[in-house]
Amino acid sequence: MTAQLIDGNALSRQLRGEVRERTSALKSRGITPGLAVVLVGDNPASQVYVRNKVLACEDVGFHSVLEKYDASLTEGELLARIEALNNDPAIHGILVQLPLPAHIDDHKVIEAISPAKDVDGFHVASAGALLVGEAGFKACTPYGCMKMLESIGMKDLRGKHAVVIGRSNIVGKPMALMLLAANATVTVCHSGTQDLGAMTRQADVVVAAVGKRNVLTADMVKPGAVVIDVGMNRNDDGKLCGDVDFNGVSRVAGWITPVPGGVGPMTITMLLVNTLEAAERLAAAQA
Repeated sequence: MTAQLIDGNALSRQLRGEVRERTSALKSRGITPGLAVVLVGDNPASQVYVRNKVLACEDVGFHSVLEKYDASLTEGELLARIEALNNDPAIHGILVQLPLPAHIDDHKVIEAISPAKDVDGFHVASAGALLVGEAGFKACTPYGCMKMLESIGMKDLRGKHAVVIGRSNIVGKPMALMLLAANATVTVCHSGTQDLGAMTRQADVVVAAVGKRNVLTADMVKPGAVVIDVGMNRNDDGKLCGDVDFNGVSRVAGWITPVPGGVGPMTITMLLVNTLEAAERLAAAQA
């Protein structure tokens, strides 16, 4: 069996087209979705990420603001900037690029962002809304994974067993909750799981999100399963790869996401969707 690819680039283009149309409708009412991206320090990877986010905003017609600060910026100064952005009516979403310098408390910064502008979906209020099924902002990477499953006809996962490898607050935990909301039976595996393969071989859907190469190999996958690879690693040749042994697993799985070109583009696209929804909610409240 050769797995079919779930093309994140193609799905991302489709969703961005929809975002562009909805943005035009908002603009006709005098509202331009606005995203503020805050970067502290000179982490090379972070610089690439924020540049891509700003370019994505331009692509769909958003107003974007990129604020860059030296690593010497104090925690108090950053919190003051976030408060100013919270109060800026032209800004509907605020994203503080992680990681932050060691002297700044990530959690304190995330919690300082207004839940109404938490388009990364990291605030405790957003996590709580996801837990109880209320309207909020979903963490972008797992939200993108769910859209990929929907694109292959798996919107309702009733009767399906899903295994999530990883329990991070950014991907693993919200991923499990979103799968649960889609009626899947969900197992979360992590560093304390004794026999990972015994879990994944039962799964109809596997989401690998631990940041470790080859954590999922062909012998660990049920024939025909859907495999979503969230990992971003480098192989021995320095090329980008995921958490999944793609060559082996693609001969067993029914569907698989590539790296690059899979989950990555979807993450930024769902950031755009969240920002648009923040602007739409404000417009509805003002109507």
